[in-house]
Amino acid sequence: MIRKLLSYVSLQGEIEDYDVIHESIKSGIVFKGTNLWILVFAIIIASVGLNVNSTAVIIGAMLISPLMGPINGMGYSIAIYDFSLFKQSIKNFFFAILASLTASTIYFAITPMSTAQSELLARTTPTIYDVLIALFGGLAGIIAISSKQKGNVIPGVAIATALMPPLCTAGYGLATAQFTFFYGAFYLFTINTVCIAISSVAVSQFLKFPIRSNITDGRKKRINQLISVVLAITILPSIYLGYKLVQDEKFNINATKYAESISIYKGNYLLRNKINPTKKEITLIYGGTSLVEEDKEMIIARAKDFSLDKATINIQQGLSFEIDRTDRDKSQSEENVLKQEINRLSITLKNQQLKEDSIKKKLTIGRQLLVEIKPLFPQIEGCSYSEALLYANDTVSTPDKVNMITFSTERELSIKDRERIENWLTKRLGTNQLKIFYEKVHK
Repeated sequence: MIRKLLSYVSLQGEIEDYDVIHESIKSGIVFKGTNLWILVFAIIIASVGLNVNSTAVIIGAMLISPLMGPINGMGYSIAIYDFSLFKQSIKNFFFAILASLTASTIYFAITPMSTAQSELLARTTPTIYDVLIALFGGLAGIIAISSKQKGNVIPGVAIATALMPPLCTAGYGLATAQFTFFYGAFYLFTINTVCIAISSVAVSQFLKFPIRSNITDGRKKRINQLISVVLAITILPSIYLGYKLVQDEKFNINATKYAESISIYKGNYLLRNKINPTKKEITLIYGGTSLVEEDKEMIIARAKDFSLDKATINIQQGLSFEIDRTDRDKSQSEENVLKQEINRLSITLKNQQLKEDSIKKKLTIGRQLLVEIKPLFPQIEGCSYSEALLYANDTVSTPDKVNMITFSTERELSIKDRERIENWLTKRLGTNQLKIFYEKVHK
């Protein structure tokens, strides 16, 4: 059973001839003639896609890009300790980077559209998630190269690891002298490069590709240590950035919920809110009657309910229709008086609308109860619902609100069914103040 299961995940039966794999990887690292022109064209296409914010165009550029060839060559040559092939891969890789940066920088320097769109911005803040994408994408790529059944994995890896857009974004940073864009994008490209190369090393060693040079065990150990150092230097900053990304997203969610909870406060409406997760700042802009310091303190205190104790909350008055009562007749213009009246009427109308909506909702409760209870008790034909006030003998006390429900049934309900209906209504309406009546329908 275990042997059969292992046969499904084994790669040995589908491995291409080692010499064929070697020649395939070796031919893929060369950047001259056809490969060079395809790379330049792909860079221009990706730059246009980033410039006009078109995901489809960016994907098209990644599909035709030959940039993965020298990266796989670097990983493969390290695994088989072929230093001549490694030097050749490095040389061609840096030439490809130079050609790509040159093409993208020239494009962004002459294009009339210089605004950084969302597709560009997405390539400036790499995180640990980009490491995972590149790592597993690289594993899929090198396994596909090594297999007789390559299928369409290579284009898929090109899309997943997204080697082209970071290089184009780095070119945008150079062309517009925005070096934060350049550093962030080039770091993302470095992450993709290192992780694809490491994946190639791991798979090549796992599949036991033949070593093509004489090398001592001591030198092998030093090479493996160097690989570990390079991997750590590349990944550690992305772990921090990934953690920061999660914290910023959490702050955004909590801040949004907080802003919704204080959208209306004592006649003031929240006109706009600005959330800055990096600085942990929330700016609230209100319109309405002027907020005094006590009101602002109450609004800020509500932030604790949303785990925003350490957030800096700035409250601003966008529109204020507050009138100084002592000097109103002397100093306030008719325009300001009119604004206050409009604001008051607006609030009154809003409250009236809420009351009407509440009444309309209550009118449909009976129909909703019938829809929900009918599948449980098919003998129930109709339902009416109303609210009433129950007065006790002590007329001074406040009367209790009672929910009155009347069910029309085609036949008598048993005592057990009535108890079940009462329990259901108690949970459904959230109260035990119920008066339930039953009337038999005569057909």
